[in-house]
Order: sequence, then C-alpha cells, then structure tokens
Amino acid sequence: MAARPLVARQPNERLQALIQEAGCSNAGLARRVNMCGAEHGLDLRYDKTSVARWLRGQQPRGRAPGIIAEAIGRKLGRTVTIDEIGMANGKNLASGIGLQFSPTVIGAIEQVCELYRSDVGRRDFLTGASVASSALVEPSRDWLITGADAQVARSGGARVGMSDVEAVVATTEALKELDHRFGSGHVRPVVVHYLNSVVSGLIGGSYREPVGRALFAAVSRLTELAGYMAVDTGQPGLAQRYYIQALRLAQAAGDRAYGGYVLAASMSHLAAELGNPREIAQLARAAQEGTRGQVTPRVEAMFYAAEARGHALLGDNRATAVLSGRAVTALERAEPESGDDPVWIRHFDGSYLADELAHCHRDLGQAEAAARRAEEALRGLPETKARRRAIGLLLLAAAQVQQREVEQACQTATKAAELLGTLRSRRGAEYLDDFRVRLEPYREEAAAREFGARLEAVSVA
Repeated sequence: MAARPLVARQPNERLQALIQEAGCSNAGLARRVNMCGAEHGLDLRYDKTSVARWLRGQQPRGRAPGIIAEAIGRKLGRTVTIDEIGMANGKNLASGIGLQFSPTVIGAIEQVCELYRSDVGRRDFLTGASVASSALVEPSRDWLITGADAQVARSGGARVGMSDVEAVVATTEALKELDHRFGSGHVRPVVVHYLNSVVSGLIGGSYREPVGRALFAAVSRLTELAGYMAVDTGQPGLAQRYYIQALRLAQAAGDRAYGGYVLAASMSHLAAELGNPREIAQLARAAQEGTRGQVTPRVEAMFYAAEARGHALLGDNRATAVLSGRAVTALERAEPESGDDPVWIRHFDGSYLADELAHCHRDLGQAEAAARRAEEALRGLPETKARRRAIGLLLLAAAQVQQREVEQACQTATKAAELLGTLRSRRGAEYLDDFRVRLEPYREEAAAREFGARLEAVSVA
C-alpha cells in the first residue's frame, strides 16, 4: 500500500486564542464538546489528546466543527462561528449557510449571523444559489414538530435592553416604507449592512428573557424583510435562506403566529414565483396546522388565501373556490383596526385579499373575475405603495388581455411601466415581462405595436 502524502499543517492559533479567552483546559473543552454533541444526537468521544490535535491543525470531519464552535461559545457567553475557531476551510460552510433550521438557540444565532456576514461579503455561492423545493418544505416540518425554546436569555457581551429592540422595530418600519416607494434595489444593501453591523451584535449580546424574546421577534421581521428584498432583486436562493432563518428566529421569540406568516406569506410566495404550486399549498397548510387556535381571523384569511393560490396554479377550481370563500369569511370576521391583530398583519385588508384572489382568477383563466378583483385591489392601495400599484396594474392588464381588450390592456400596462420607471424592482419587471408574453398573440394590433415602441423608447432612454 502506498504511503499517504504528508500534508503540512499550520497550528490553529485562532482556536488556541479562544481556549485561552474561555479559560478552559483541553480536557474541559473536550468534555463540553461531547456534551454539546449529545444534545444534537451525536456520540462524540473526544479527549484532551483530540483537542491537542486540533491545535496542531487537524480538522475534524462532519458536524464536529460546528459543535466545537457552539461549545466554546457557551463557555464565552457569546456566538462563536466556525470561522473564528479556524475550521472554515470552505467545505464545512460551503453553500449550506442559512439552510438549517437549527435545533438550538445558540446554533440559530450562529447560522443567521453567518448569513448576514456572508451576504455583506457577497459570497458567490449565496448570490448565485438556486432554490431547492425540499429546502423550503423541510424547515416547515421542523417548525411544526419543534416546541418553544425553553430559554433565550444570554450573559456575556454588551447589555441589550428594550430600547435596542424598539430601535430595530423602528428601523424596520422605516426601511419597509422606503422599499414600498423605491423598490429593493435601492434599499436592500442598507438592510444587509444594518443586520451585519448592528443586529448581529445585539442577538449575540447579553439580555434577560423578556428582552430576548422581543429582540428575536424584531430581528425575525427584519430578516424576513431582507428575504423579500432578495426576491425583489432577483436572488431567490438567497431569499430562501433568509426566510428559513426568519422562521427559526420567530420560534426563538415564542411567536408561533409569525412563524406561520413566514411560511404562508413569504415561503409560499417564493414557491409561487418559482412555479411550484404544490409547495405553495403545503407551506400554507403547514402554517394553518401549526397555529391552530393561536391566530386572529385576519391572519387566518391570509393563510387561506395563500393556500388558494397554490390550488389555482394547480388548476383546481373547486379547492380554490372553497379556500377563497374561507378567506373572505375570515376577513369579514376581523374587526376593523382590531387591537387583537399583531402589527405585521394589519396591512392585510380587503385590498390585499382582492389582490390574492385576482391572481387566483387569472391563473384559472377567469378573466372577468380577475379584472374585477384587480380593480378592487387598486382602489384600496395608497399612492405610496408604488411597487404594489405597478404589480396590481399589470395584473389588471393581464386580465384585460384575457378578455381581448387589447387597447385597454396596453393603456393599463403603460401606467404600470411608468411607475416601474421610478423603482428598482426585479419582481415588477417580471410582471411586465409576463404581460408582454400574454400580449404576444396580438402583436400585430396597433395598440400592441405602440405599447412595444413606448417600452423600447424608455429602455433606450
């Protein structure tokens, strides 16, 4: 048998520094790693000799580097990444960043902080990643069967108080407003840098139990917004990772209802963008099952509408009608300006529901109903929601084409194109492209030729 080639190893100075900072012996670290591994279902049997080998540069395989980082992090009272312990050779982190629904709170903090850091660093495997349908559905199963985290309080690191949480909430609302007006192309870089430079420090800090729960709730919402912005900038694979982590953070917050919202409003719409109707329905159904008896009628209405979208894309008229009816009935039961509704669902009014139902009718080829619902949605939308208005207009234009009202459709789409000219939104551009495909059979008509010429002039300008 040929001898193995000798590979020169460099001492792991990063790990050595962390062990010294933690005031931990080699044997003590080994015990902590074994105990941490047992919590993850691993039978690890490391000892002080194993730690000595790591310090000489040997790197353990599989999930061990992550367990080592978690064990040291617990001793230090802060999040420690695989990078920090000198074991991120590219193979362990690889393209799996952000795709895990971590079983522990500290693991969740590490996952999401690494996602923020990698996004700011524009790592190619994140921005160019495609979406795996199973990676959308599997976290929903983990969420369904996972109980609430027993404790989220942390010691070590900078002290975090409710004023810090309020700052995150206020910043999220301000960024959301800018996103509605100008599109994610303008705003997403700001969100990502804020998450990496400020938010990661907060969740890795020191806080009491009530503050921790509120902090995770606030960070979950901002992380979900970052996911939506990734969709709007044409990065669905990156959006998927943010949505999974938003779901896990909602679990740490003890906010079951918002976890359902992430599944039904975020992940299912991502599945819709990617043309995976079965996953749309599955995710919305998981949201319903996982929040039964814990949400308001307004939230129920959104969940039903999301599931209806999936069945509409599958061509199931009956299931779509049943679920649409349930959504309308649930929203009718919702009290106007109800104090019972969480802040993240108060936007879901008759206009938003009409928009969801217009999509359903369009996908089922029910042009008259689609146009009626699209017009209803537009009547209730404020001017400040420019992207949603543009999408609503294109939804109406698509229904008008289905009715062979080509001239009217082109006039409607022109208004949408003018709005999109003020935005940087890939999602809006995709709706415009969809309309142009629907208009193609009528390309010889004067209205269609004029519309095409106007768009060409705008793109040249």
